[in-house]
Amino acid sequence: MSDPSEHGGSSGHGLPGAGLVKGLAVTLKTMTSRSTTQQYPDVAPELPPRSRGVIALSEENCTVCMLCARECPDWCIYIDSHKEEVAVPGAARPRQRNVLDKFDIDFSLCMYCGICVEVCPFDALYWSPEFEYAEYDIKDLLHDKDHLGQWMATVPPPPAHDPNGEPAKEETAAARKAAAARPAPSAVRPEPGADAGSAS
Repeated sequence: MSDPSEHGGSSGHGLPGAGLVKGLAVTLKTMTSRSTTQQYPDVAPELPPRSRGVIALSEENCTVCMLCARECPDWCIYIDSHKEEVAVPGAARPRQRNVLDKFDIDFSLCMYCGICVEVCPFDALYWSPEFEYAEYDIKDLLHDKDHLGQWMATVPPPPAHDPNGEPAKEETAAARKAAAARPAPSAVRPEPGADAGSAS
């Protein structure tokens, strides 16, 4: 007996046009369901509070250590500074300190890896969730220290410390230092005649 599929008959896997009906059913279901797409820019996206948008600079914290510029894989951080003498009361000679002249980040080269924020030992660089800083000219993506400082107003506060977690290293070091500076309690010695009077 010959196979009916050889003569162009139905193989018994379904009626002709069943796939078309299923496709139309999926299309109809999608058309009638409510869309979950946020219509940006009419609707602002709800971003996580610590999302990576733009890098902000706290200029007063920068000591011009150059760690961020050296560790940047894209070499998009440009820093320039000069030295000034600072008179310290009681010191034999004035000390020198670095003064920040230029701190630029070229966001047309930045790949937002966050290495500069992580390696900064003085908390001078922060992530801001702001991401709407597109420009018509690529040259305007080079943000100077004044422009980077303006982003500090958009940096969210750090999360609260977990009361059940371990204390911060700074808190532990400060408590240890305070305990070492506190004078040890002196042992109270009894008066010479106190034991004899109590025995009688």
